[in-house]
Amino acid sequence: MGEVFALHSGDGSLVWEADDGSAPAWRHFGPRLTAGGIRPIRDQRAPASYSLDDDVPFAVAPAAGLGWFGPSAMCLRRGSVALVPAMAGASVAGDAGSVRIITRDPVAGVELEQVFEAVGGAFVCRSVVRNIGSETFEVDWLSSALLPIAGSAREIVSWRGRHNAELIECREPMPQHSWVREGRRGISGHGGPPGLFVLDEGATYHAGTVRALQLAWSGDARIEVERDDEGFWTLNAGAVLQPGEASLAPGESWQSPDAIVTVSTSGRNGAAQAFHDAVRARIRWPDGAMRPRPVHLNSWEACYFDHDEERIVALAEAAASVGVERFILDDGWFRGRNDDTAGLGDWTTDPVKYPHGLRTLADRVNALGMEFGLWVEPEMINPDSDLYRAYPDWALALPGRKRPTARNQLVLDMRRRDVRDHLFGCIDALLRELPITYLKWDHNRDLAPAGGAAQMRGAYELFARVRAAHPAVEIEACAGGGGRNDAGMADYCHRYWTSDNIDAASRIGIQRGFLSFLPPEVMGSHIAASPAHATGRRHSLGFRAAMAMAGHLGVEMDPRTLGDAERAELADWIAFHKQWRGLLHQGTVWLGEGADAAFWQAQGNAAELLLFVIRADPPLDRRPQPLPLPFAGQDGTWDIRLLRIAGGEGGHAAHSAALFEAMKAAPQAFPADWLSANGLPLPPCKAETVTIFHLRKRA
Repeated sequence: MGEVFALHSGDGSLVWEADDGSAPAWRHFGPRLTAGGIRPIRDQRAPASYSLDDDVPFAVAPAAGLGWFGPSAMCLRRGSVALVPAMAGASVAGDAGSVRIITRDPVAGVELEQVFEAVGGAFVCRSVVRNIGSETFEVDWLSSALLPIAGSAREIVSWRGRHNAELIECREPMPQHSWVREGRRGISGHGGPPGLFVLDEGATYHAGTVRALQLAWSGDARIEVERDDEGFWTLNAGAVLQPGEASLAPGESWQSPDAIVTVSTSGRNGAAQAFHDAVRARIRWPDGAMRPRPVHLNSWEACYFDHDEERIVALAEAAASVGVERFILDDGWFRGRNDDTAGLGDWTTDPVKYPHGLRTLADRVNALGMEFGLWVEPEMINPDSDLYRAYPDWALALPGRKRPTARNQLVLDMRRRDVRDHLFGCIDALLRELPITYLKWDHNRDLAPAGGAAQMRGAYELFARVRAAHPAVEIEACAGGGGRNDAGMADYCHRYWTSDNIDAASRIGIQRGFLSFLPPEVMGSHIAASPAHATGRRHSLGFRAAMAMAGHLGVEMDPRTLGDAERAELADWIAFHKQWRGLLHQGTVWLGEGADAAFWQAQGNAAELLLFVIRADPPLDRRPQPLPLPFAGQDGTWDIRLLRIAGGEGGHAAHSAALFEAMKAAPQAFPADWLSANGLPLPPCKAETVTIFHLRKRA
């Protein structure tokens, strides 16, 4: 009889069976169970027509080409000949928090180590393939995770996107053949993290079984869901490798990126919450713990490249006057940088714009009570730069081929040690010379040609080196907005720039997609100018500010362009965020949808939270229907106060009722089971409004 072993985390269990030293077979990836006393797999798999005489169940390291016809955990070759290992001799070790499975094929000279760890309600999976033979072989594919999806699955939720239109949610039925999401741009892309949610029949935001995966990887990746003729699906995910880039000599190894996977029996929200906890476990905060997230002002949309010292000082003074705590000097500060055609690579201060140097500016910012941050784009280079003229071979290029530019820039070859050493020297000098507490690290183009996984690993190495030398400095990940927002960057960064599109209505879907994978305290959400620079649409300051409240707040405009009343309103919203950010950050997030195209999200904990009810379009119903809140539970009483109705200015005034006026004045009591089943009464609201409630559970 085979030995059954399991790993549990949150709502889920991974269960395997080892028998006769072969690679362990998958028995379960789904809702939590004990796995004790189950019958061996060989006792319940009857012979099937048109099948091999020896049964080949789905193993952790399936022997593709030797009776398994599904996807492979690894694809290897020697030269032009496929290397087909038959993994056996399994060694299994583990405890309550992890399982390590090692299988070997001495004939092929291959060893595969697969690790599964329980982290924050999720599982973190990774694989390492080693050459234990005497001949070199190439790795064309190595799965981070190859998992079974039960036949009860009904739907895939994924995200696609482009610059300024990130994280567009897509819902598709489970495939009858295969479903593939593959990146080929050299970054994880504007569709968000390489990941997906797989929903069982009837699963919603709040209920039902959901399996979900995201790769902690910022380069090209492939995720594939394939139907097996036995009625289940396989989920296969990993980094895309360039031909020949992972060539292993005897004794060498190649490790896959981590895959974070989770099983929720409380719907999509449970899966997202497990993701948040697993990502939080990766972040390394200065001094070991997150402090209150400083409110930003970023200079980009306030002035673009049009810098001069006095203008920037005036902008900083305006920022301080409304309560900003960190001032970030964006693109345009360095030598020769008057537009996007020149200067990238020459990381020294422009003496014309800043004749006294950046130290004087930084000191003036600090004297205003704000921290000083700086924009950099180390992985890029303009052909019109001193660095390119000195080292044209440092740019990614194909021999004899044109070097295509994007935003007038090329990409530095991060695979090269000399390139990384030079870039570290430039960044290190800035951080040693200036009182910088924050780097906005940008990446403003796709890779063409591609640099492969080694390009991304080179960038990771540079990030790690900067972090090690300057552990007190926080880093923001940006790639033309949301082009590199993934769990892989969480190992090195503390914030993500969610999108260059700060249009408040556009941000509804973008931010909900972000929160499906990553926690709110790292979601850059700025109060934009009106009209929005990305779309040209106009929105009230209240709507813009309320949509920015749920993440790490910033300002992306020049407060000096506002009248006195709007400047006071901006300062009031910043003070509101500071009042509540301790509840909004590092807590639990619930997302949902209400009647008549209303969206909602709640952030906090089981005893206290803020609820945002968002309406983008005019209501179609005569009166708003109550909003069921499943997180409210069945027992006890909630005290609820209506804090603000943001937006909806102009035109006819929205009506109110006695209850809502009372809720504005003082908290009102609601039974938990009533909130869960019937819902919270909502005041009438116009288009482009956010209604914000404070909820506290009675002890």
